[in-house]
Amino acid sequence: MSNQAVEVEILGKLTRVNCPAGQEESLINAAQHLDEKLKELTSRTKVTNEVQLLTITALNFCYELQSVNRDGEQKQQDLSDRLSLLTASLDDALSNVKRSSD
Repeated sequence: MSNQAVEVEILGKLTRVNCPAGQEESLINAAQHLDEKLKELTSRTKVTNEVQLLTITALNFCYELQSVNRDGEQKQQDLSDRLSLLTASLDDALSNVKRSSD
Protein backbone atom coordinates (compact mmCIF):
# COMPACT_ATOMS: atom_id res chain seq x y z
CA MET A 1 0.00 0.00 0.00
CA SER A 2 1.30 3.43 -0.86
CA ASN A 3 1.08 6.57 1.22
CA GLN A 4 -1.18 9.47 0.36
CA ALA A 5 -0.39 13.10 1.12
CA VAL A 6 -3.23 14.66 3.10
CA GLU A 7 -3.53 18.32 4.01
CA VAL A 8 -4.74 19.04 7.55
CA GLU A 9 -5.28 22.31 9.35
CA ILE A 10 -4.10 22.76 12.92
CA LEU A 11 -4.19 26.14 14.65
CA GLY A 12 -4.95 27.78 11.32
CA LYS A 13 -1.88 26.33 9.62
CA LEU A 14 -2.03 23.82 6.78
CA THR A 15 0.30 20.86 6.98
CA ARG A 16 0.78 18.05 4.48
CA VAL A 17 1.06 14.65 6.13
CA ASN A 18 1.62 11.26 4.53
CA CYS A 19 -0.65 8.45 5.60
CA PRO A 20 -1.50 4.97 4.33
CA ALA A 21 -4.06 4.83 1.55
CA GLY A 22 -7.56 4.43 2.93
CA GLN A 23 -6.67 6.07 6.26
CA GLU A 24 -7.12 9.67 5.13
CA GLU A 25 -10.44 10.17 6.92
CA SER A 26 -9.00 8.86 10.20
CA LEU A 27 -6.04 11.23 9.90
CA ILE A 28 -8.30 14.19 9.15
CA ASN A 29 -10.49 13.31 12.16
CA ALA A 30 -7.42 13.02 14.38
CA ALA A 31 -6.16 16.41 13.18
CA GLN A 32 -9.57 17.96 13.87
CA HIS A 33 -9.59 16.45 17.35
CA LEU A 34 -6.09 17.81 18.01
CA ASP A 35 -7.10 21.24 16.72
CA GLU A 36 -10.17 21.26 18.99
CA LYS A 37 -8.08 20.29 22.03
CA LEU A 38 -5.50 22.98 21.26
CA LYS A 39 -8.19 25.66 20.86
CA GLU A 40 -9.90 24.49 24.05
CA LEU A 41 -6.61 24.67 25.95
CA THR A 42 -5.87 28.12 24.53
CA SER A 43 -9.21 29.51 25.71
CA ARG A 44 -9.01 27.78 29.09
CA THR A 45 -5.43 28.73 29.97
CA LYS A 46 -4.73 31.78 27.78
CA VAL A 47 -1.44 30.12 26.75
CA THR A 48 -0.64 31.26 23.21
CA ASN A 49 2.84 29.79 22.74
CA GLU A 50 2.31 27.01 20.20
CA VAL A 51 5.15 24.86 21.54
CA GLN A 52 3.71 25.01 25.05
CA LEU A 53 0.21 24.28 23.75
CA LEU A 54 1.42 21.29 21.74
CA THR A 55 3.50 19.99 24.65
CA ILE A 56 0.64 20.23 27.14
CA THR A 57 -1.81 18.68 24.69
CA ALA A 58 0.59 15.84 23.85
CA LEU A 59 1.04 15.14 27.56
CA ASN A 60 -2.74 15.13 28.06
CA PHE A 61 -3.19 12.68 25.17
CA CYS A 62 -0.44 10.42 26.57
CA TYR A 63 -2.04 10.50 30.02
CA GLU A 64 -5.45 9.63 28.56
CA LEU A 65 -3.93 6.77 26.56
CA GLN A 66 -2.20 5.39 29.65
CA SER A 67 -5.47 5.61 31.59
CA VAL A 68 -7.30 3.70 28.86
CA ASN A 69 -4.54 1.07 28.77
CA ARG A 70 -4.63 0.68 32.57
CA ASP A 71 -8.41 0.34 32.52
CA GLY A 72 -8.15 -2.26 29.76
CA GLU A 73 -5.51 -4.21 31.66
CA GLN A 74 -7.67 -4.12 34.81
CA LYS A 75 -10.71 -5.36 32.89
CA GLN A 76 -8.61 -8.12 31.35
CA GLN A 77 -7.35 -9.15 34.80
CA ASP A 78 -10.90 -9.11 36.20
CA LEU A 79 -12.08 -11.29 33.33
CA SER A 80 -9.18 -13.69 33.84
CA ASP A 81 -9.99 -13.93 37.56
CA ARG A 82 -13.65 -14.62 36.81
CA LEU A 83 -12.72 -17.30 34.28
CA SER A 84 -10.43 -18.94 36.84
CA LEU A 85 -13.26 -19.01 39.38
CA LEU A 86 -15.65 -20.41 36.79
CA THR A 87 -13.15 -23.10 35.79
CA ALA A 88 -12.63 -24.08 39.42
CA SER A 89 -16.39 -24.20 39.97
CA LEU A 90 -16.90 -26.36 36.87
CA ASP A 91 -14.06 -28.68 37.90
CA ASP A 92 -15.65 -29.04 41.34
CA ALA A 93 -19.08 -29.74 39.85
CA LEU A 94 -17.66 -32.31 37.45
CA SER A 95 -15.77 -34.11 40.20
CA ASN A 96 -18.98 -34.24 42.29
CA VAL A 97 -20.87 -35.72 39.32
CA LYS A 98 -18.17 -38.37 38.80
CA ARG A 99 -18.25 -39.32 42.51
CA SER A 100 -22.05 -39.54 42.49
CA SER A 101 -22.05 -41.87 39.49
CA ASP A 102 -19.46 -44.23 41.06
